[in-house]
Amino acid sequence: MADSDRTNDPGDARPRGADAVAPQLILASTSPYRRAVLERLRIPFDVMAPEVDEAPLPREAPIRTAKRLALAKAEAVAARHPEAIVIGSDQTATLDGVNAIGKPGSHALAVAQLRAASGHTLTFHTGLAVVRRAVGFERVCWVDTRVRFRALSDAQIEAYLAREPAYDCAGAAKAEGLGIALIASLDGTDPTALVGLPLIELTTLLHAAGCPVL
Repeated sequence: MADSDRTNDPGDARPRGADAVAPQLILASTSPYRRAVLERLRIPFDVMAPEVDEAPLPREAPIRTAKRLALAKAEAVAARHPEAIVIGSDQTATLDGVNAIGKPGSHALAVAQLRAASGHTLTFHTGLAVVRRAVGFERVCWVDTRVRFRALSDAQIEAYLAREPAYDCAGAAKAEGLGIALIASLDGTDPTALVGLPLIELTTLLHAAGCPVL
């Protein structure tokens, strides 16, 4: 499910006139996964580190964390490049809609996450923000993707992690890779959201910000 918030909406920010120059497009992320997804749109862009503290706030709901950090990343880069269109994204996850799940960072924690996910549903909340400071353009949205995991044995978990150690992914599985074998079903509006950058929503926001993909 996707839902949009308009914190500032100057209307259509597309450049006017035949001589208008397309603004610079910047991905405020050093994630190789998000970069690879954005490359699917076949438009030129730069990559810059947002240098934002990604720790969740006390008692902050995972959806709020994803939206807040997506916007914070975009704003941090937009402050240095106000004429550019800046994309920020962040992803959080919850187990059975309750417990927050982060990036495991180690083999032991990845095993624990996959054991907990076995036979259960992880919901991934992918926050997306597009900011073009020079014209006051700022929009934030999020996309939810529900992932139902198969019943996994310890042997299957170990075999998966040996071949694809997804320690830098929330839930310890890469759906775009071998991790698809761990999944029983997916429920969401945008398959790219699960990788961390929802392109369906993004193309809509880029058009509004003055960077139509087509």
